[in-house]
Amino acid sequence: QVQLVESGGGSVQAGGSLRLSCAASGSDANTYMLGWFRQGPGKEREGVAAISSPGGNTLYAGSVKGRFTISRDNAKKTVYLQMDSLRPEDTAMYYCTSGRVWRTYLDASDYTYWGQGTQVTVSS
Repeated sequence: QVQLVESGGGSVQAGGSLRLSCAASGSDANTYMLGWFRQGPGKEREGVAAISSPGGNTLYAGSVKGRFTISRDNAKKTVYLQMDSLRPEDTAMYYCTSGRVWRTYLDASDYTYWGQGTQVTVSS
């Protein structure tokens, strides 16, 4: 079992940056792929980015590619999401998640464990 705790959310103006962190606990946490999903107000949950275990592959949603960077530090059992050039449409609750099945697209059904979420608000 894997427990996930996110941090780093907040409010920022458009064009600004934030870095989200997610600490994973559990003896086999490093064997799981890790990802970030988000859900904005009135919107469905959508995949943002994912990184394989131990970290050789990454995957991004088209809307964030080139602006967001996902990385992981296996020694700290932590995954990061560096978000640059933020836009108001990036406003959402961001959730850290872990799973086993790596695909070429982001699908929430592939992820087993979820954090409680951290809010990101981008003002224009």
